[in-house]
Amino acid sequence: MAPRRHRVDESESGQRLDRFLGLLWPDLSRSQWQRLVEQGRVLLDEKPAKPASKVEAGQEVVAEVPEPPPATLVPEEAQLNVVYEDGEVLVIDKPAGMVVHPAPGHDAGTLANVVIGRWQGEAGEDTLRPGIVHRLDKDTSGLMVVAKNPSAQANLAQQIARHEMHKQYLLLVHGRLHPEQGVIDAPIGRNPRERKRMAVVEGGREARTHYRVLELFDGYTLVEATLETGRTHQIRVHFQAIGYPVAGDPVYGVAHGHLPLGRQFLHSYRLGFRLPASGRYLELTSSLPVDLQECLDLLRQGVR
Repeated sequence: MAPRRHRVDESESGQRLDRFLGLLWPDLSRSQWQRLVEQGRVLLDEKPAKPASKVEAGQEVVAEVPEPPPATLVPEEAQLNVVYEDGEVLVIDKPAGMVVHPAPGHDAGTLANVVIGRWQGEAGEDTLRPGIVHRLDKDTSGLMVVAKNPSAQANLAQQIARHEMHKQYLLLVHGRLHPEQGVIDAPIGRNPRERKRMAVVEGGREARTHYRVLELFDGYTLVEATLETGRTHQIRVHFQAIGYPVAGDPVYGVAHGHLPLGRQFLHSYRLGFRLPASGRYLELTSSLPVDLQECLDLLRQGVR
């Protein structure tokens, strides 16, 4: 695999190398980057560095990332709602209930399994890459982009690290949200008391969510949220933290409200990015799924 290269600009200067690498190429975790730095696989201006080294404007970062082990995912066949596809990327409209990556209790039926199954039929087993560069929670529906080769994956990951990928969501929250427009700027990390949950915590990773109110109901608010960062459960955690939890969210909100919701009301409805091959900006939108639209219709009729 060709080395990854990046020239540090002024806005990136002063960051710890391991943290910077995790933001620049988020397909690897910060701990994975720390190991690669310690192994001498990351150079700053052609010299070995340490995880705590500070990057400076003008420096060239060169990272040698070993080839991943052979995929152990089992290819599966399933219908995907593909809204855009070319030789580099695949954009799908993920249904609620589909897990993105295999995990304990979900070792089959994931998006990664299905993507591999789709590519295997088209390009041959040796060229398969489950190039998922961002994720949606199991019960969050909507648009996701998947890279079809390593170079496209690196390009998309860099767009995410530079906050150049445009991701907007529609969500319904409990309460009448005020103010009607703002930014939630609060760091997110593991909940110290419940490690399977995330929370706003001191010393967490920076996280910013921009929002604006679209429609007010009796006891609920329809909101458009734009992610500046992409932390785990970011929207759900942020709106819980300001006192307006996402409707239908059994983890961070109210599991059983008055509405007939079987999952959190959260939908990735707009996604914009530059196509890796041409650099052309592509923006796609997705309509609300039937279950979420029915809840809105009830609210508009005054039913709670």
